[in-house]
Amino acid sequence: MNSDIHGLSGAFALDAVDDVERAQFARHLAACAECRAEVQSFTETAAHLAEIESQEPPAGLRARVLADIGTVRPFPPETTAPVPAPAGASVVSLRRRALPALVAAVVALILAAGGAAVWHPWTGNQTNQTNLADQIINAPDAIKITEPVPGGGKLTIVRSASLKRAVMIGDHVPEPQAGTTYQLWLQQPGQGMVSAGLMTDSTEPTVLAGDAATATAAAITVEPETGSAHPTSDPIAVFPLRSTT
Repeated sequence: MNSDIHGLSGAFALDAVDDVERAQFARHLAACAECRAEVQSFTETAAHLAEIESQEPPAGLRARVLADIGTVRPFPPETTAPVPAPAGASVVSLRRRALPALVAAVVALILAAGGAAVWHPWTGNQTNQTNLADQIINAPDAIKITEPVPGGGKLTIVRSASLKRAVMIGDHVPEPQAGTTYQLWLQQPGQGMVSAGLMTDSTEPTVLAGDAATATAAAITVEPETGSAHPTSDPIAVFPLRSTT
C-alpha cells in the first residue's frame, strides 16, 4: 500500500481520487482514526463552501489581486539554520498539518470577496456535522429507507444523489457491547462493501463517508471499536439503494 496514503484524505473527501485510490483509502480509513477525522473536517468544509451564495465577482477584482501580488513584501532571508523535520516525517505529513489553516484561509478569502454571510469554522465539528446532515435530509432529491434493528429500535438512511452523500439516523437503537461499535458500509460496484465510517453515537445523525450516489446498498455491522477493513459480522440492517451513475 502507498506509504503516503494518509495524504489522500482531502482528495477522498472531495471525490478527487480514481477508483483504485478510492478503494485503497476506504480500506485504510476503517483503521485510521486520524484520517477519518480529516475526511470529516474536509467534507464539512466543502459543504459549507457549497452553502455560500454564488455571486458575480466585483469588476476589476482579478486585476487588483494580480497588481497587489507585486506589492507584497517577501519574507526576510533566514539567518539561522532551519529546524530539521522530525525523523520519519514525510513531505505529505508536513503538508497535512498545514491544510486546516490553508482551508480556513481560502474560506475567509472567498467570504471577503463575495460578501456572503460569515461562517466560523471553529464553531465545532458536531455543529458542522449536524449542518451537513440537515443538507442531506432536506435535499430535494432525498430518499429515505427505514429498517428495524434486532433487539429494538430502527435505523433510517437518507441519501441525496445530487450531494452524493447519505446520513444514518438511529431511533432507540441499543448501544453495542463494550469494545465494539457500529460501522457503516457502502456497497460499491466492483468493490463490494467499502467502509463509510463509524457510528459512534446512535442518538446523533452520522454522515457516511464516500460517494453514496454510486452505491447500490448500505449496511451497518457491529465491529471492534477501532473499526474493520471488511465486515466481520452479519449486518444488523441492510438498505437497498439504486446507483444514480
